[in-house]
Amino acid sequence: MKIIISNHSKQPIYEQIYNQIKEQVLSGELDAGYSLPSMRQLAKELNVSLITSKRAYEELEKNGFIYSVVGKGSFVADQNSEMIREGKLKGIEEQLLAAIQNSKDIGISLSELKELLTILYKEDE
Repeated sequence: MKIIISNHSKQPIYEQIYNQIKEQVLSGELDAGYSLPSMRQLAKELNVSLITSKRAYEELEKNGFIYSVVGKGSFVADQNSEMIREGKLKGIEEQLLAAIQNSKDIGISLSELKELLTILYKEDE
C-alpha cells in the first residue's frame, strides 16, 4: 500500500489518506481481505498523528471500504462490482465538473468541450 501526503494540498491529511486507500481498493490494487497497517503503524509511517489515521480509517469503514476486527486489525472489505462502478462514476463526475468549470472560466463553449471530449475519447481507443 502506497500513500503520499502532500503538504501543499488544500485537502486535509485524513482525506488524502482516505482518498488514496479508497482509490487503491476501487482499482483492485488492494484485494478483499488485505490487512491494512494498524492506525498507529500508519501514523508512524506517514509521520502524522494517530487521530488523523484513526479518522481516515473510520471514514473508510463508514463507507464500506474496510472493516475492523477487534484485536486483529483493519481489512479491505469485499467490493461488489456495482459499488466499484459507482465509486468510479463519482470520480469521473467530479473530474468533469472541474473540467466544465475550467472551460467556462476561459470561455470554451459546450460544443467545443464535447468535440474535445470526443477527440480525446477516440484517441485512447
